[in-house]
Amino acid sequence: MGRKSQRKNATMFDSDDDTSSVSSSSTMPSERVLNPGMDDVTVHKDALLDQSLDALYEKRSSTREQALASIVDAFNSDLQYEFVEKKFATLLHQCLHCTKKGSTKETALASHVIGLLALTVGLGEQAQEILEESVTPLSQALKSGREILRITSILECLAVITFVGGNDPEQTERSMQIIWQMIHPKLGSNVVATKPSPAVISAVVSSWAFLLTTVDRWTLGPKIFQETVTYLSTLLEKDDRSVRIAAGEALAVIYELGTLEKFAAEVKGSANGSVKEGSVSQEALMHMHGLKAKVTKQVRELSAEAGGKGSAKKDLNTQRNLFKDLVEFLEDGYAPETSTKVGGDYLQTSTWYQMIQLNYLKHFLGGGFIKHMQENEFLHDVFSFTPKKIGGGKLSNDEKRLFKSPNSALNKARTQFLAKQRMLAKNMNVGHYAATAMMEEE
Repeated sequence: MGRKSQRKNATMFDSDDDTSSVSSSSTMPSERVLNPGMDDVTVHKDALLDQSLDALYEKRSSTREQALASIVDAFNSDLQYEFVEKKFATLLHQCLHCTKKGSTKETALASHVIGLLALTVGLGEQAQEILEESVTPLSQALKSGREILRITSILECLAVITFVGGNDPEQTERSMQIIWQMIHPKLGSNVVATKPSPAVISAVVSSWAFLLTTVDRWTLGPKIFQETVTYLSTLLEKDDRSVRIAAGEALAVIYELGTLEKFAAEVKGSANGSVKEGSVSQEALMHMHGLKAKVTKQVRELSAEAGGKGSAKKDLNTQRNLFKDLVEFLEDGYAPETSTKVGGDYLQTSTWYQMIQLNYLKHFLGGGFIKHMQENEFLHDVFSFTPKKIGGGKLSNDEKRLFKSPNSALNKARTQFLAKQRMLAKNMNVGHYAATAMMEEE
C-alpha cells in the first residue's frame, strides 16, 4: 500500500475524541444501509474496512483506536469472510503491532480484533497461524503494563485464539500456563510479586477454565489437581463475588472431567497389583476426597448467601443459582441444562463445559453474539447448533470454495474438531457415570 492512499483514507478517523472502547461502536458504521441485496452497500462496507485497516499505519494513537473500534463493529455486524480472505495477514500483523506499542485502549481493541479474526476464520491453518504468531507478542504485552483493561483483554484474546487454533494439547497447555502465571508468576531473584486485582483474578480463572473445557481428563496430574483445587477453594472465600463465581465454574469443569474418578481407578488398580509409575497413593486420594468435601461445604454455603458479602450485589442471584447447580452436581452428578434464545431458535446445553464455553464466547462477542451464532459455522460445530436459515448473507463462489468444499482446509479441520468434541463428550459421560457408581457404592 502507498503511504499517500493510507493518509487519504485515514483522515476520516482523525479526531481528539478518545471515547471509543472495545464495547462501543464507531460513528462510521451508522452510515450503513443494511440491505444485503445491494452491491453498492457491500462495496461501501468493504471500503470502510479497507480504510480502517489503512488507518492502523497512522502515527496518531487516537486514529488507530477509532479504526480498531470500527473493525470491531464490522466484525460484530457481519461475518467478514471476503475481507479476511484478502487482508488476513495484514490485519493480524497490524493488530499485533498495536498490542506492542499502543495505549491501553489500543491494545485492548487490537486484542479483541485478533480474537474476532480467529472466530471468523474458524478451524484450519489460518487459526493456527493466528495462535502461533500471537502467543509471544501477547505474552510480552501482558508483562508491559499493569492496567486491568490491558491485561483482561489480552487474556481473553489468548483464550479465544487458543480455543479456535490450538490443535495440539501442548499448545493449549502453553496458553493455560501463560494465563495462570498472571496470578501465580514464576519469580526470579529480581522479581517482586504484585497482588493481582479481583478483576484480573476473575479473568485469569475464567479464561483458564474456558480452555480447560477443551482438554481431556488425563491432562491434570494428581499434584496439579490438588494444588489447583486448593487454590480455587481459597478463592471461594474472597469478598469479590466475580472471583467466587469464576472459581466455582472452574471447579465444576475440573470435577466434570472425571479426574477424581480416574485417580480412584488408579488406586484400585494398585491394590490389584497393577502399579504404574506416578500412580496416585491411597493417602493422596483420601486428601482429594477431603478437598471435594470441603469445596462442597463452601459451595452449599454460597448457594444460600444472604447478601452483603461482595460489592456487586446484582450478581447475588447469579451466584446463588450457580452454586445451587454446583451443589447438586457435586452431590448427585447432575449438570445443569440451559436454553439460550438465538433469533427464532434455542441453543441447548447439558454439561458444565458447554455452558461455560457458551457464556465465555457470549461475553467476548457482546453485541455480535446473535449474528455469529446464526451464521458462524465454527460456533455451529462447537455447540452442535443448526439455526433456521434467515434471508440474505449468501456466500460468494469464493466463500463456498473456502468454507463449503469437502476438500477445503476448513472442512478437514472441522472433521478433526468434531471428532475431538465427541471424545470430550464421551470423557464427560465417563466421569458422570463413574461418579454415580462411586456414590452408589458408598
